[in-house]
This record gives sequence, structure tokens and C-alpha cells, in this order.
Amino acid sequence: MKLTVVGGGSTYTPELIDGFARLRDTLPIEELVLMDPAQDRLELVGGLARRIFTRQAHNGTITTTTDLDKAVDGADAVLLQLRVGGQAAREQDETWPLECGCVGQETTGAGGLAKALRTVPIVLDIAERVRRANPTAWIIDFTNPVGIVTRALLQEGHKAVGLCNVAIGFQRKFAAMLGVSASDVHLDHVGLNHLTWETGVRLGGPEGENVLPKLLTDHTEAIAADLRLPRAVLDRLGVVPSYYLRYYYAHDEVVRELRTKPSRAAEVAEMERKLLALYADPALDEKPELLAKRGGAYYSEAAVDLAAALLNGAGSPYQVVNAHNNGTLPFLPDDAVIEVQAAVGRQGATPLPVSHIDPLYAGLMAQVTAYEDLALDAALHGGRTRVFKALLSHPLIGQYEYAERLTDELIAHNREHLAWA
Repeated sequence: MKLTVVGGGSTYTPELIDGFARLRDTLPIEELVLMDPAQDRLELVGGLARRIFTRQAHNGTITTTTDLDKAVDGADAVLLQLRVGGQAAREQDETWPLECGCVGQETTGAGGLAKALRTVPIVLDIAERVRRANPTAWIIDFTNPVGIVTRALLQEGHKAVGLCNVAIGFQRKFAAMLGVSASDVHLDHVGLNHLTWETGVRLGGPEGENVLPKLLTDHTEAIAADLRLPRAVLDRLGVVPSYYLRYYYAHDEVVRELRTKPSRAAEVAEMERKLLALYADPALDEKPELLAKRGGAYYSEAAVDLAAALLNGAGSPYQVVNAHNNGTLPFLPDDAVIEVQAAVGRQGATPLPVSHIDPLYAGLMAQVTAYEDLALDAALHGGRTRVFKALLSHPLIGQYEYAERLTDELIAHNREHLAWA
């Protein structure tokens, strides 16, 4: 089995490598290729990756390359974890929207749109080259904004499934609170990527006992603190929202906070410098503790589970992924990409039926889906008017004066990445 990681020079990659090494019985990789245009980072990460495999007695080979076509040639699966423009572009995504009083964040709002515009054309080019190299290869997308990028891939007929680590993070936290194995916890996880709610927590599988009421009774304070939302909000909702919902439920509070502290991009850039220095140490043969602060918790377990299910039918039969709606949520178009529990196997991912969704959540999902339609149109076809419409439709913006100004700012800060600008 050959697996290729595009964006293999990311500081995330040792987390992924650690999972591949530990879970080799689930996903028996014979050849792993790390591809990245940044040769210097790639060599540091690749060296550590080989040492991790050696330490854990994994017999697979790890190669590095800056040549995309060479990397994907004959690959059974290609995992995408790229960041077009790097941390410098992320820094901009997180700062210029604040000038208009809007959240600055890399996956939602104006910053998220900027990332989508930079990313979608690049990902589609990669996917087409994957298809030419091996038409049966699966593409696993971890590249943000996952929902929009996955929809772009599916729209072009690629064998793609989107992946996010939010659900597996909740699964592990809830399992610890309940004192059970993570594999015993099944989430009624519903929404769009980075716009999700846990409407049930079941023991044993999709039909198991729903223990969410008990969790909210016994652990509300801890859950609310983790989400940085008041306990009263969880009490009234009766569900657990993703921490990304704080951008919607406490927008103005978040903006005030973001204006008074360094951006997350600046923090990550500094962390990456330290991580790369650690990776350069030839004695290091395991992922360092600092990597846990980088984000992407349990990313490797989720990636291994999904790849194993798609490639050899192993792994968990039910997983939270990003896939076509296809009637699962009747208030959304069939070709919308939703993030829900799905039956996953060699045939792909088929969303499980979802019970009635409260209008409070359905309405926001519908509005953000409409934004994603317009965002994808802007990413594929360009043009100031398309960018303006996407921004105006986003619930975190929604005013024409803001949309006008943010359109100009977005184009000005991303001109080098926009072929039409």
C-alpha cells in the first residue's frame, strides 16, 4: 500500500507518522511519500519521520520529494494537508477582518473565504494529477476550509472524503468523562465543517443509549469552560456545540479578545520555529510534547481510521466525515457537503440518517451552506462581485458596507494568489 501526504513538510506531520507507526496493523503502509515544495522543512520532517518508524519497528519506507507527480504516482490514497501562502497568509486572514469589526479566523468569515480562494484551485489541480496517476486513488482532505474544499473535489467527480478532528476530540473527551473506551462512544454529530453540534452521545453504536443528558448534568461546567461559553448557554441548548460556534454565539466578545492579543498565526509561527529546531535533532525519534499545542489532536487516529476503511475495509464502520448530503438533511441541497456520522468502507462514505434538527441549528446551517455555494463559485470563477456576494451572505458579516470593505481588503492581501485579480 502506498500513501502520499501532500503538505508533508508540515509540522503536523510527525503526529500523523506516529499514528501510522502505532496503528500499522490497521493500516499496513509499505511506502509513505511526503511531498512538499519547501525542501528545507521537508528534510527535517522526513528525517524525524524515518526515526519514528525505526523506533517503533515499522518496516515501511518513507521517501520525500518536491515533485508532486512523482509523489502521487501509483498512490492508493493521497492525504491533503496543505496551507497555500503559509503562516504569513494565515496571519493576514486573522488580522485584516478585525479592522471592520468582524472575526478574523482562518476557516470562517472573511479570513476563511480568503483561504478558500487561495486553496481550491490548487487542490483541484493536485486532484486532477492524482486522477491521472491512479484513477482509483482516494483523496482524504484535511485542508481547510474542509467543507468547501471537499465540495470542490466532489463536484469535479474525484473520489474524496473530508476529515476534521473536532468529532474525535469530543469522542475522546466524553469517553474520559464517562470512564469508558473511546470506541464505545458514538456521537450524534451533525452540521457543516466547523459548524457542528453534538445532539446525542450514545454508548455502543448508533442505536445505543443516549447519555448526553447525563454528561450535561455531571460535566457541564467542564464542557462549557472548554468551549469558553457560559454554562447557561449549554443548559438552554441541551446539546454541545463545536468550539467554532463561539464565533457566532459570542461574536463581539471574540472580536474584542482578538484585538487585544497576538494572533493565533503568530503563536503558531513561533511554535513551528521551535518544533523545526527539535526535528533537526538526530537523537529525536518520537513526536515532542510541544506538538500537542500545535493543534490537530487525534488527527493521526482519525486519518488512519478513515484511510483503513476506504482502502481495505478495516477501521471503524462508522466515522464522522465530510460527504455529500444526498437527502440526509432535507433542508439542504443534495450536493451540499455535511459533517455527520457515516458508514465508511471501500465504497466511500454514506451518511447515516439524522433525526429532526432544531430550526435553531438548521437555519444557521442553511445560511452557511448558501455562503459556501457562493464561496465556491468565487473560488472557481473569480471576480470582485462574486467575492462581495459571498461575504455579504456570511452570517458573521451580513452588512453591505462591511462586505464592500472586506472585499477590497481580501483582494489586496491575496492578489499574488488570485489568478484573476
